Amino acid sequence: MHLESLAPVPSAPPSKILIPDLVSHCDFPLRNNRHRKQATVECKQWLFRGGNLSERKRNAFHGLKAGLLTSMCYSNAAYPQLRVCCDFMNWLFHMDNISDDMNNRGTAFTGIDVMNAFWLPDRYLPVTRVGRMAKDFWRRAVVTANPGTQQRFRETMDFFFQAVTQQAVDREAGVVPDLESYISLRRDTSGCKPCWALIEYAYNLHIPDEVMDHPTIRNLGEAANDLVTWSNDIFSYNVEQSKGDTHNMIVVVMEQEGLSLQSAVDFVGDLCQKSIDRFVAERASLPSWGPEIDREIDIYVDGLADWIVGSLHWSFESERYFGKTGLEVKKMRTVTLLPRRV
Repeated sequence: MHLESLAPVPSAPPSKILIPDLVSHCDFPLRNNRHRKQATVECKQWLFRGGNLSERKRNAFHGLKAGLLTSMCYSNAAYPQLRVCCDFMNWLFHMDNISDDMNNRGTAFTGIDVMNAFWLPDRYLPVTRVGRMAKDFWRRAVVTANPGTQQRFRETMDFFFQAVTQQAVDREAGVVPDLESYISLRRDTSGCKPCWALIEYAYNLHIPDEVMDHPTIRNLGEAANDLVTWSNDIFSYNVEQSKGDTHNMIVVVMEQEGLSLQSAVDFVGDLCQKSIDRFVAERASLPSWGPEIDREIDIYVDGLADWIVGSLHWSFESERYFGKTGLEVKKMRTVTLLPRRV
């Protein structure tokens, strides 16, 4: 007998994963804004104007269905506010797409251009198209957004650009961060924090800064951010692994915990379920600040809940993660892995 025949046969890499059933774990009501169609049509016209986008990229934005996501997440907003939120969402996805192809210098330059448009909307002339788009929707938002909301939006957008610049550094170096560092960075790369400020804007809320800084309000925002972000890492894993992208919680968990792919998916899915449970527990422990502030806080927290349930359902309606098979994946929860691109 040849000794070679006793060597273990390497196992074939997995061809499928089973994603967790997060939709069933979330029993928040799913709502949709009555202005969705009008906002979606006008927002796409705004996005495509002067962009020289190829037919493939235009089709990708049609399949993205960012208007549906916005309508689910800002379900009771009036049309002018919904339109600004829709423009922001399409802009943010556009930013995410182009930042994937940027190095850290490119993301830093873009960040400076955009942030100048947010801080100096009346005086600064952006040099990039994304900067000009940012100036346009922000100019409309500041008409009704209160000073605290504006400050929170700008600060969290600044955190976003710092984080995506760090992500670009890690991507260039092929670095897979540890889980704690990844979670901290991902809470900013997700872009969720400025979306939370837009909840205040969408419903014309005037919540005092000290209330927005209360630990329970912060914990609610963090739990919602974690659910939206970590579930997105599960849903986007297939596309990202095909491109060799390592900025994904599943990759981080496999590296740090030494888990198989399916075990890592289950691990992240369990964290997602716990983030929904955290949100429910924090909401039940909300203190009172008096009738008027409590009413506005209820609207704000409803907005966070809309984001949790809306993002989960939208992920299967959109073609961004599962192509045209999203509803089948939602039902069967089986994802066939794409081949790695050369």
